[in-house]
Amino acid sequence: RVVTWGDNNFHQRDGAPTDAGYVSLACSGNHSLALHKNGRVVTWGDNSVRERDGAPRDAGYVAIASGFLHGVALRADSQVAMWGNSAWKQRDGLPTDAGYVEIKCGENHTVALHADGRVVTLGPNDQRADSPTEAGYVGLACGYNHSCALHSDGRVVTWGSNQDDQRDNSPPHLRALPVPRRSRRLADRRLRRGP
Repeated sequence: RVVTWGDNNFHQRDGAPTDAGYVSLACSGNHSLALHKNGRVVTWGDNSVRERDGAPRDAGYVAIASGFLHGVALRADSQVAMWGNSAWKQRDGLPTDAGYVEIKCGENHTVALHADGRVVTLGPNDQRADSPTEAGYVGLACGYNHSCALHSDGRVVTWGSNQDDQRDNSPPHLRALPVPRRSRRLADRRLRRGP
């Protein structure tokens, strides 16, 4: 069963499914997706800027992901399906081949992992910048405007926007903070509550 709560000022909760059998959820912006165990994708919520237009009506899907104004689903035949708004090129570069095993979404971009370890990034140029070109990747994650991939050798690779230091080791304002340490003098003492 799918249960929703929170604001409904943009119809975020309107049309949520009432039947049972759902196995996965994805939310972003003002719309949501649910994957049923029979492979159907159900969408609900706002559609004022076409974020739900073109959502699949057939079955045969095994994974879902949601961007701010678009949705993505992975078919059982390992092809990627996309729908929704593409005003910021969210759907540019949609792969037509099969073999994909994982999908993730950021705000306006999508990342797909191929079974051979290649990564494909779809969306605006700044979110595709420095996208990895070699194979060997085994996992993906997306932030708002950037992405990360885990390589089989244990390396983590990041790409996309860096306007807020998303891809730096740590933000400059946090680098000077001391690392907390345990105090030996307080280790065996009980602290009293203040007034």
